[in-house]
Amino acid sequence: MSVAQAVSVESVKDQVSAAEWQTRVDLAACYRLIALYGWDDLIFTHISAKVPGTEDFLINPYGLMFHEITASSLVKVDLTGQKLMPSPYDINPAGYTIHSAVHEVRHDVGCVLHIHTPAGIAVSAQKQGLLPLSQQSLFVLSSLAYHGYEGVALHHEEKARLQADLGDKNFMILPNHGLLTAFGTIADAFLGMFTLQRACEIQIMAQSGGGELIHIPQQILSGASAMLAGVLKSSQGLGGALPWPALLRKLDQQMPGYDA
Repeated sequence: MSVAQAVSVESVKDQVSAAEWQTRVDLAACYRLIALYGWDDLIFTHISAKVPGTEDFLINPYGLMFHEITASSLVKVDLTGQKLMPSPYDINPAGYTIHSAVHEVRHDVGCVLHIHTPAGIAVSAQKQGLLPLSQQSLFVLSSLAYHGYEGVALHHEEKARLQADLGDKNFMILPNHGLLTAFGTIADAFLGMFTLQRACEIQIMAQSGGGELIHIPQQILSGASAMLAGVLKSSQGLGGALPWPALLRKLDQQMPGYDA
């Protein structure tokens, strides 16, 4: 029986700008963190990050598992899906449809993160969607959109409907499908997904108890945006900038090599 060879990709650090390289390192780290937290789905689902100063974006090489992805193995494409640097890998066609749709119209978004977790899909399959049951859901509900299921996202005409449904929101639940976050930075997109995923896990656990559920009152939901800003504001910046360095330290200990 043959043993699969370890994936080896030549470094592209000297072929790209310093800003692109940093984005590659952070995006590869994000892929590894998704694997570390158990939110991956074999080689499926995808995270993209815009190349600074351009309309191009980076996305995963279709065929690698998330724990294998490195800064150099990420594939750079333009908004038409054409590869801009040589790569032995193609990209996931459904991933291209979803991510290009967002990047085309949301110029404030630097990273789009999409996953298929059991808890996320379970909540997406519920008619009422995400319920106001937890503090985590409070933050998500302040900027949440839905996009109805149209099958595997292979048809480009779906892009306009996805764009319209997302609007200016940062979180999206795709019924019967999964979860999506769209934020200015990779760190923010990861923190947003951590919060959304945790809210879904809590909802499924609360419902499994069979008792009557307590919903967060509407007056508290209405003030969620202000509360979120108060919790996350610090001298280090907003949102994901707070836990990101610690997450990278955790990754360096448990799943190093993403920055190659």
